[in-house]
Amino acid sequence: MPFSHLRTVRLADTDAAGVVFFARTLALCHEAYEESLAAAGLDLNDFLGRADIIVPISRSEADYKRPLRVGDKLRISVTPSPLSGNAFAVTYEIMKLGPVEKLSARVRTEHVCTSLSKRERTALPPALAAWVQAG
Repeated sequence: MPFSHLRTVRLADTDAAGVVFFARTLALCHEAYEESLAAAGLDLNDFLGRADIIVPISRSEADYKRPLRVGDKLRISVTPSPLSGNAFAVTYEIMKLGPVEKLSARVRTEHVCTSLSKRERTALPPALAAWVQAG
C-alpha cells in the first residue's frame, strides 16, 4: 500500500510566476520519500554512510500534468518497487486536493544501494528491502 504525505505548497517552492518550479517537484518527492522511510522505522543516517551504505538516485523522470501554486494542498503517494537485489524504484503521484482531486505530476526515481568503502553495488539492507517489498 502506498505511503501518503500531506503537504501545502509554500512560497519558497515556487518561481517568479508563482508556480512550483520543476526541480522543486523532485524535492517534494524526496521529502515524501524521507517521511515514508521514517514512518517505516528506517534510520536516515544509515543512508548517509554510517553503515557503509549509500543509496543514491541513479535515474529520475517526471511527467507534469498541471501547475501547482502557493497554498495548494497536496497528497504525495510513495510506492517503492524492487528492480534487483541492490536496486529499487519509487513512483510518486502528486495529487492536488480540493473538491476534485487532480493528478498534478507523476515522478519515478531509481536508487542503487552502494558500499561507500568499496564503491560498488551491494545488497539492500534487510530493513530497506522489507520497505521496498511492502510497497
